[in-house]
Amino acid sequence: MEQVVEITEAAVFHVKEMMSHNEEEGSFLRVAVNGGGCSGLTYGMGFESEKSEDDLLFIQHDLQILVSKEDAGILEGTQVDYKESLMGGGFTINNPNAIASCGCGTSFRTAKKAGTPADC
Repeated sequence: MEQVVEITEAAVFHVKEMMSHNEEEGSFLRVAVNGGGCSGLTYGMGFESEKSEDDLLFIQHDLQILVSKEDAGILEGTQVDYKESLMGGGFTINNPNAIASCGCGTSFRTAKKAGTPADC
């Protein structure tokens, strides 16, 4: 299977920096979709020490990335980047499957999955 999520070199650099700071070297980066937010779905990223049977594993820039099979269709073609601005830096997520997002930019929905909206 092709890569579900593309992680840019800038994003990998900051993920690895966070792993080192939190003593998570050798962990997997999980990219996930959760219910909630104004539009129904939110993104999640975190570290995990083990891969489950329901996970797809991808390696980019020497970073091991997990995406659950359930989330793969929603995240197909998504790019995770890290951008710096005058206000600081942060991860940006560009998902071509998102058809709507909320004003705060942290919540979205797709044509196939609306999720469970919650107050922002």
